[in-house]
Formats: sequence, structure tokens, C-alpha cells
Amino acid sequence: MQPTLSVITIVYNNVRDIERTIRSVLSQSYPQIEYIIIDGASTDGTREVIAKYENRISQYISEKDKGIYDAMNKGIAMAKGDYILFMNSGDEIYAANTVENVFATRPGADIYYGETEMYNDNWESLGRRRHQVPQSFTWKSFKYGMNISHQAIYVSRKIAEPYNLEYKYSADIDWIIRAAKKAKVIVNTHQYVAKYLVGGISKQKHRESLKERFHIFSKYYGFVPNLINHGIIAFNLALYYVKNRRTND
Repeated sequence: MQPTLSVITIVYNNVRDIERTIRSVLSQSYPQIEYIIIDGASTDGTREVIAKYENRISQYISEKDKGIYDAMNKGIAMAKGDYILFMNSGDEIYAANTVENVFATRPGADIYYGETEMYNDNWESLGRRRHQVPQSFTWKSFKYGMNISHQAIYVSRKIAEPYNLEYKYSADIDWIIRAAKKAKVIVNTHQYVAKYLVGGISKQKHRESLKERFHIFSKYYGFVPNLINHGIIAFNLALYYVKNRRTND
């Protein structure tokens, strides 16, 4: 029996991108999808776009929330599927057969993950994320940075806890680590699974986001090891930019 995937889209005043995200979900060849949209009471025409597809959306609410992670928690509470995937407004499931291919890799995993392609505001490809996904993933894999995108990880609802609202910018990192600590079987699908629109709250509040990430990593990996790991992250980042500068010259 095929598992049901609950795809959750969080949106607030993003009339420009919401339809592209909705279409990427509704065009999937995989039949067992529950589609949930949580709108934060948009006023820019977003709700009118959603209304065009309402008969194909499993659950939809539009109301004020306390931020993106509060909205995500609403989505988790509403989800009835075997797995949860967050595909927020502006992002896309990679191709029409992606969900089908993900579940075909191996039955019954606790977590499936894959690679992400980045896109700019004009929806032009920027290529793969700088952090390549690890060959094998555990809860310790984030110690050198977040190497799996939030949009590229399918989590069993049995191990998906609510987001910790103590964090305003990086609660997704904490959420994935907690899920990975519970997971017994984690599968690398060895494929691109998501298209990610560069930006979002963690980019807009970059300094605050970095502070939160450091706190989260210290909580799980220890303060001193985290300091050492961040030194390695800084070195790898510098090396990445030097290599890319040479390539572009």
C-alpha cells in the first residue's frame, strides 16, 4: 500500500509565487497526496489565487498566525498523511514524478532526503546548493552546516514533533535534528527533489539567524565542538569562494 504524503504550504502575501508552488504539487504523478495550505490572512490577492484550486486542496485555512513556525505547527496538526513535506510558497517539487520516485527508492523509511536546486527572484537557476547533501545522514550531519534543505526532506509523521517556537529564524534546523534523532531508517534518494527560491526570513535576518543556528548546534553538539566546527565551516566557505572566483575569472 502506498503511503500518503501530506504536503504543507505556508504562505503570506506572496501572490507572485503561490500559483507556481500549488501547480508543482497538484501536477505530481503520485496519487496519495494530501495538500494543505496555511495562509496568514493575506491581503495582496494570494487568497484569490488559492481559491482557483480550492476544490483540489485537501485542507485550507486563512487566518492570522504568530509567525512562520506557528503556521507550520498548524499544518502538522492538520496533517493526516504518513509523511510530511513542507513546500512553502515560492518553492517547487522538482519534477512531476519526484514524489513517486522518492517513495520508490525504498519502502518504510523514517526520513527520505535529496538534493535541492536554487533559483533567484527571476526564477533563473543558480545550480545546486553550496552544501551538497551527505551520502548518509544522521542527526549529527548538521555540525558543519545545514546540508539538507527544509524542502528536500520527507519526514514520517510519527516522528514529526511541533516546531520549537523559541526559535524565530532557524526552528527548521532544530526540527530536522530532533526528527533525525528519532529516525531508524534514513534514505538518500540520490536525486534532485526540490527547487528553492533564495531568500526567506533566515536570509532577511541573517545575523539573528546565524546566532540562533549557533545556539541550536551548541545545544546538540556541545559549545566547544561547535566553535571548532564553525572554524571548519568558515575555512570551507572561504575555500568555496576562492574556487568559484577562479572559475568565474
